Amino acid sequence: MKKLSLILCLVLFFDQLSIFAQTDDLRAREIVRKAQNITLGINSSSTMTMQIVRPEWSRTVSMQSWSMGTEYYLIYITAPARDKGQVFLKRENNMWNWMPSIGRMIKIPPSMMMSSWMGSDFNNDELMKESSLVVDYTHKIVGEQNLDGYDCYKIELLPLPQAPVVWNKVFLWISKEHDFSLRAEYYGKNDELINEQISSEIKRMDGRLIPSKLIIKPVQKEGQQTILFIDKIKFDDPSITSDMFSQQMMKQVRPN
Repeated sequence: MKKLSLILCLVLFFDQLSIFAQTDDLRAREIVRKAQNITLGINSSSTMTMQIVRPEWSRTVSMQSWSMGTEYYLIYITAPARDKGQVFLKRENNMWNWMPSIGRMIKIPPSMMMSSWMGSDFNNDELMKESSLVVDYTHKIVGEQNLDGYDCYKIELLPLPQAPVVWNKVFLWISKEHDFSLRAEYYGKNDELINEQISSEIKRMDGRLIPSKLIIKPVQKEGQQTILFIDKIKFDDPSITSDMFSQQMMKQVRPN
């Protein structure tokens, strides 16, 4: 009887450990989900400026964008003149590019998902898979750290089996109090750090406290980075609906 009681106690103990581990994982996943939602809302419209920096040159791209959740994006390029009028659409699992200068609508094929977007350090795959960090990875709080005066959770993300993702591991630093992400590290094969992303210049924009500046750096390419500034953003606009995100609208949309 004593032996049976000991076995039952051990079983219950390990069951509790498993429940605690699952609870922690769900908590970490919810933190990541909140960090994503804080910068998206139910929907949003924004004006942004992107600076592409290379050792020998740099260029600036201005744009206006509209989004709904993580499935719908519409981006209108407003400058420079040679790119003005280009429109990019993400609708669920498909992506298109309207080029008015040549009157062509181009569907971005899977073979181009890893290609640079507008010559920046972002790629088409990152635009396509905004929800990927929530749905394609496991989540675990592995530490805490203060960044720029904000107490943050450090969360490790590992890809689920068979998940269609590029990164072998991701670390996120997310503010405990305000839910926004301040830093991200993206690792490739052999746990080699490929990209780091740093968010800063926290501002209250349309009632939300969010980072207004994002820098992405390929760590193995010295002197190369892309800086994205949120100039203006509006959340939860009832005029933004799924009907707005269509190929027909790509040809009609104009910046405000």
